[in-house]
Amino acid sequence: MPKRTSYAQGTPNWVDLQTTDTAGAKAFYGQLFGWAYDDQPMPQGGAYSMAMLGGEPVAAIAPQSPELAAAAAPAMWNTYLAVDSVDDAAARVEAAGGQLAMAPFDVMDAGRMAFIIDPTGAPVALWQASQHIGASLVNEPGAVTWNELVTSDPSAAGFYEQLLGVTTSTMDMGTGPYTLFEVGGQMVGGTVAPQQPGTPSHWQVYFAVDDADATAARVTGLGGTMLAGPFDTPVGRMAVAQDPQGAVFSIIQPTPPPA
Repeated sequence: MPKRTSYAQGTPNWVDLQTTDTAGAKAFYGQLFGWAYDDQPMPQGGAYSMAMLGGEPVAAIAPQSPELAAAAAPAMWNTYLAVDSVDDAAARVEAAGGQLAMAPFDVMDAGRMAFIIDPTGAPVALWQASQHIGASLVNEPGAVTWNELVTSDPSAAGFYEQLLGVTTSTMDMGTGPYTLFEVGGQMVGGTVAPQQPGTPSHWQVYFAVDDADATAARVTGLGGTMLAGPFDTPVGRMAVAQDPQGAVFSIIQPTPPPA
């Protein structure tokens, strides 16, 4: 379903990049994925740059908050999860074992959001849509196609089940079982242990590409770094990359469906 007009609760619906160099990041991803930008001024200064693909919003790039900049925090991609009521969900976070990092607040007429930290330490945003549903184009080259919780804590899925009502199932990825998050019987994300011991828990963002090897070559040509791959998996050929400002993301060339 490349075009989206709504998201059910518990479904990842948006990603944005908080970075130390918005101009550099916009140039990198614009050349890598073919993004154009709709710059929307922010009240605190700077712009929230909506990444557009075929006239549809697929992601955003924004400057770090003063607090993150003062803490010398690394650039990072954020995942947003759709909720029916951000206030109701935020009120359940602590009882489910998480932390409320930023209380619910309105983002003009776009929607209402909160930032939380799950019991494994992974930050994630909750988004109650109003005028902005999130990404209106997904699963196309240059757009988000998957969101994955990377954590060494196997009980992590229980937090999202309790908080958002998602369900889980497992599939064999060839290297062992992989836990899927499901909403209404549809796969919406997953959770997996990190490949490197000591990796902090985080939500990883996957962008679809036509050719993983060619995209990996462009990453390095544009000043980024390849951290892993490209390598083959049962669901496609993928790789892990780092942009010039240090934000980590994944790319995947999905396996074509059987004829």
